Amino acid sequence: MDPLSVKARQVPSLVAGGSLSAEEYVASILERVERLDGRIHAYLQVDREGALARARDVDKRARRGERVGRLAGLGVAVKDNVCVASLQATCASRVLEGFFPPYTATAVERVQREDGIVIGKTNMDEFGMGNSTLNSGYGPTLNPWDASRVPGGSSGGSAAAVAAGMASVAIGSDTGGSIRCPASFCSVVGLKPTYGRVSRYGLIAYANSLEQIGPMGGDPEAVSALFYAMAGHDPRDATTSREPPRGRGGAGLEGLRVGRVREFFGEGADPRVRERVLDGCSRLEGMGAHVEDVSLGSLPHSLAVYYIIAMAEASSNLSRYDGVRYGLPSEKGTADWNSAYARTRSAGFGEEVKRRILMGTFVLSAGYYEAYYVRAQKVREIISREFSLAFKGFDLLVGPTMPVLPPRVGDEPTPLEEYLIDINTVAANLAGLPAASVPCGYEGNLPVGMQLIAPRFREDVLLDAAVALVGEGGAPRPAEAP
Repeated sequence: MDPLSVKARQVPSLVAGGSLSAEEYVASILERVERLDGRIHAYLQVDREGALARARDVDKRARRGERVGRLAGLGVAVKDNVCVASLQATCASRVLEGFFPPYTATAVERVQREDGIVIGKTNMDEFGMGNSTLNSGYGPTLNPWDASRVPGGSSGGSAAAVAAGMASVAIGSDTGGSIRCPASFCSVVGLKPTYGRVSRYGLIAYANSLEQIGPMGGDPEAVSALFYAMAGHDPRDATTSREPPRGRGGAGLEGLRVGRVREFFGEGADPRVRERVLDGCSRLEGMGAHVEDVSLGSLPHSLAVYYIIAMAEASSNLSRYDGVRYGLPSEKGTADWNSAYARTRSAGFGEEVKRRILMGTFVLSAGYYEAYYVRAQKVREIISREFSLAFKGFDLLVGPTMPVLPPRVGDEPTPLEEYLIDINTVAANLAGLPAASVPCGYEGNLPVGMQLIAPRFREDVLLDAAVALVGEGGAPRPAEAP
């Protein structure tokens, strides 16, 4: 039996029962990484020896009849802005090359406690700034469905690793769509939890008030298991909620009230994407959900609000990369600190990161703070209130995850056009709501994802819907990666 033919959801129970060797399963993943990743470039670093050693330990405990965790044997890809003490963490930026964090992120600790096995660190847009994984300081990641296309971003390496069978599940982070965008473009399930549901301790910050760590995978049941392993209060992160995660009901979609958000299907949406998502809505109705249109008038303002707030927070967070505390050391013999600081940041940061730092510094500067940043925070509150009102009549809100199909490598949009691609995803981050991208069809061989948004702390509704929509077989995988 090919170990990789086993569904990810089945792996932990088979490993616990001794009918599947965790070592053989992980070795099969590593063999696939070695065979395919030279072309896809999903990983920045692979911990082959560490992964096999942890798998052998799981097998040893299973043979002795001892308890093994609920993720036993699953190969987990970790985005490179999530810290693992034994592995380099670069955020795909040259400014952090050679940085080995002295601690492990809480989310990863909890996954390892449940015997999930870290395969390695995945590529991303530098510091999470982008939706293509072309903005990496270490080269682009390609889409396993079509090597001429981008995999989405910024968690593109995590999504590509799962889609190509080079990981069972993956950990990503989502500031304005960075889990959901690549999940849509790579045909996997990606969940952005409620703000405060998963600890951000050990996540290298981009925009603190917006970002969340979350799970990705082709098998929605395995995504669910990964989420519940990571979720919960963490005393090291004061923003985490003490409200326990709700367990999944598993009751299907009968009677679910679904709002089809008009603004998500508006100007700029590719008609082919719109059609596939409408097909997905018809599938929801076929499963017993009641679907009707709803309008959220504040949503057209969400993109401008998001980029003002995100870039302002990025400007503040990335000021620490000065060549003294963090970052590339300045050249020897440089007496002028300002010149050394500028030289370090010019050499270490890519163009998109520099662009966002400059814009964030501008909106926080004297004379513009009230006009931009304060006003954006006020509109953010209006958006959040409008979602709350909508959820009085609906259990889920839906629309396309991405308004377009995966762009071709080499035909990248301008910075402004790239920002516009986030139009449907940023609102959930502004409101702190849980949201997921679920595969809902293909245009040719190019995947299309449907975004589901739920009320705060109702990840259980999203996960039940994902399981119902994707089905027992899990999301399809390319017959062979490029």
